[in-house]
Amino acid sequence: MAKKSWLERNKRKQKTVEKYAALRAELKAKKDYASLAQLPRDASPTRLVNRCQLTGRRRAFIRRFKLSRITFREMASAGLIPGVTKSSW
Repeated sequence: MAKKSWLERNKRKQKTVEKYAALRAELKAKKDYASLAQLPRDASPTRLVNRCQLTGRRRAFIRRFKLSRITFREMASAGLIPGVTKSSW
């Protein structure tokens, strides 16, 4: 499990991105890069980190399921993810 501080930091960044999304889009349309540079750094969506919804792990993240590989494997083996089965041939 990731530290609570990292998870809270990412939530705070998400709120900042949402807050400035419209303003960033407007400034980009005007090509006003000087004003865009004055916005907070965390207003950029590229600073967000994809994290597992259950554990908060950021590495080996599977976007389609929003889970880390470890959590995905555990849940798939337990049959908790619909449509996912262990392959065999």
